[in-house]
Amino acid sequence: MGAFDFTIRTKQDLVDAIGTYGFLPFFACSIPGFSLEEHVTRDLWYSHDSDEWKAWEWKGPVIRETGCAYGKFFENKAVFISREWFADFANYRRDGYDFDARYDDGLASRRDKELFELMDANAPILSRDLKRLGNYCKDGRKGFDTIITRLQAQGYVLISDFVYASDKYGRTYGWGIAEYSTPEKFFGPGFRKTVYQRPPEESYERLLAHLRSLFPETEEKVLRKILK
Repeated sequence: MGAFDFTIRTKQDLVDAIGTYGFLPFFACSIPGFSLEEHVTRDLWYSHDSDEWKAWEWKGPVIRETGCAYGKFFENKAVFISREWFADFANYRRDGYDFDARYDDGLASRRDKELFELMDANAPILSRDLKRLGNYCKDGRKGFDTIITRLQAQGYVLISDFVYASDKYGRTYGWGIAEYSTPEKFFGPGFRKTVYQRPPEESYERLLAHLRSLFPETEEKVLRKILK
């Protein structure tokens, strides 16, 4: 697998992989071998003996410890992207637009604008609270998952943490609840200064060249597809 060759046995291995390679999808994708799922040891992916999902539980701590971006960035699937690479990724996916400019040019729908502004005004905010504030419920507004996924793919929204419910003894349980934010709020002023510093086309070429270096034997069309 060329330069992209490692095994994840601990949370630190995951932290190191994100820092070294810059991009790491959580699940298998169009590029064989390009995911946490394919590199983590099986007992950490899911252990029938202990009923634990160790690699899944690392998501929040890894985001907090590394300050990396996490969200549905490739093929509507979750990806870790390092701080170093996220500005180029967001610049390319945004095509140089901040969200207001995108909407003003007719490139975003009113429904997208309403959810983005609600999230931005309350960020960081848990998904359940965002749905409640926006009335995205059984008898209310529809399309939450579709819109929030699209906003992530466009580089305007990321998952800033995962929060777990706890019992009266302080023990956590269940699946982590996603917390959403904007890259501007998550990364701070430094991101605002760097996200648009290059033409989007240049950011795209930088991303493509990086993927080529990781997967030199992968067809060009496959590399371009995952960035699309």
